[in-house]
Amino acid sequence: MARPLLHLVFGGEIADPSGNEFIDADNLDIIGIFPSHATALTAWQGVSRANVDHAHIKYVIVHLHRLMDPDHPAAGFQERASDGSGGQR
Repeated sequence: MARPLLHLVFGGEIADPSGNEFIDADNLDIIGIFPSHATALTAWQGVSRANVDHAHIKYVIVHLHRLMDPDHPAAGFQERASDGSGGQR
């Protein structure tokens, strides 16, 4: 069985809606740690939709597996151009 690729979903109030600078790091809303990108994405979508009317509230998905093992390939995962490589890893 393949090991899980852990992802963290969290959010909070940000200074600028186009940025990632959280105003109060002591009060971040930690949604949870998920065993796959798909489950993290589902959680992120739910909490993001619940806060869609709040322009200064932002939730993000952090790829914990990349922090723990930066050389581990995530086959089949499509990165956004803003994630760095702009392609599959």
